[in-house]
Amino acid sequence: MLITFTFEVHQPHRLNKNINKKGNNLWERYVDTNLNKEIFNKVANKCYIPANELILELIDEYDFKVNYSITGCFIEQCLEFNEYVLDLFKDLVKTGNVELIAETYHHSLSSLYENEEEFIEDIELHRKLYKDVFGVKPKIFRNTELIYNNKIAKISKDLGFEAIFTEGTEKILSWRSPNYLYQSPDGMKILLRNYRLSDDIGFRFSARDWDQYPLTADKYALWLALTPGEVINIYMDYETFGEHQWKESGIFEFLRYLPIEISKYEHLEVVNVNEVVKKLKPRGEIYVHEFATISWADTERDVSAWLGNRMQKISFEKLKEIGEFIKENKDKLKKSEKFEEIYKIYKILQTSDNFYYQCTKGFGDIDVHMYFSHFDSPFDAYASYLNILYDFEYYIKDEMKKLNNRSDYDSKEKLIVNKDIEIKNINDNNSKECIEKNEEPKDENDKFIIV
Repeated sequence: MLITFTFEVHQPHRLNKNINKKGNNLWERYVDTNLNKEIFNKVANKCYIPANELILELIDEYDFKVNYSITGCFIEQCLEFNEYVLDLFKDLVKTGNVELIAETYHHSLSSLYENEEEFIEDIELHRKLYKDVFGVKPKIFRNTELIYNNKIAKISKDLGFEAIFTEGTEKILSWRSPNYLYQSPDGMKILLRNYRLSDDIGFRFSARDWDQYPLTADKYALWLALTPGEVINIYMDYETFGEHQWKESGIFEFLRYLPIEISKYEHLEVVNVNEVVKKLKPRGEIYVHEFATISWADTERDVSAWLGNRMQKISFEKLKEIGEFIKENKDKLKKSEKFEEIYKIYKILQTSDNFYYQCTKGFGDIDVHMYFSHFDSPFDAYASYLNILYDFEYYIKDEMKKLNNRSDYDSKEKLIVNKDIEIKNINDNNSKECIEKNEEPKDENDKFIIV
């Protein structure tokens, strides 16, 4: 039995609750840098630094293997707020025991756009970032929040990826097990997350009302050993270690002893995800129509976490409308010194978290959404996001107006210059004719000097 441990590493660029009209640029106007820095360093001290240092020890002592999907937004914040965190990830990659999985640069919902160009662009940006920062080219792809359908699988296959990750939900499996390798209708290999065993750590680890509490490394290793199939993909947020599950819960001790307990079972082997793709053959086909798109979020495991209510849908449609305007006028906007800033903000607005905060579901799901949100309510999140969208749209159109005015001014200047040249040419011809006839110029302003 092959075992993979994969961690999603992401921090969004959280937006201002109120537009900062005193900001010197669009970034200061819309992005809450102080809050992002505060949260990033808090989570770095609780999770990223101790978890990375521990996994480096486990690799050195037990040849442990893990996989990470690190968003572009996260790497940007590493560079801005805490480069030591990024250095630790670089050290992990250098061990050869860590595989990086590609995703969208901005952890965006671009895969849900009608036009696939936006999605492809975000993937390519992420691939380039991995190359620049880590010097690697990822072989496996996972979409934002494991959002998946046949079209997404085909696009990733066409981009050269060998396999794609998604959720092993009964909605697509029915009676089948997630513990095998599958493929899409186009032949793209599919790795499925075992959500039960993943959530035992990610969500239930410190739940005292859980009938399996406390979860210990030996107990968990036994569960893995008794699970039928060929591969168990454990996938969770990296912030599970130290942030979602606090240090006091014993989560780091659990991680420290897990490799030891797993090694007690000869048929268990911890591997990187590309090894799964190489060693196993697909056991069947997974078919997911675009209208039945799945994800790993909430009990529904669909896209309702981001587009489940009217507020979210209005926000998403408005964002796409702005994107279409930018694309249609891209050539003209590129003449503006503000273009790169405009385009970056547009990308940041695509981040899935902006829509996640607007969720209004009941029961346990809403608690998870509010845990991640820096807004007081989904309605506050919606109001703030929509205010930014309309303000951003006005800014872009105002910039277009300035460019048009400048273009009109340049055209008039060009016309005046052309007329001056035309008059000069006429006068020059007149002067030339007078010289040949040994006559004075007909126009007193048409002066010339004979040398």
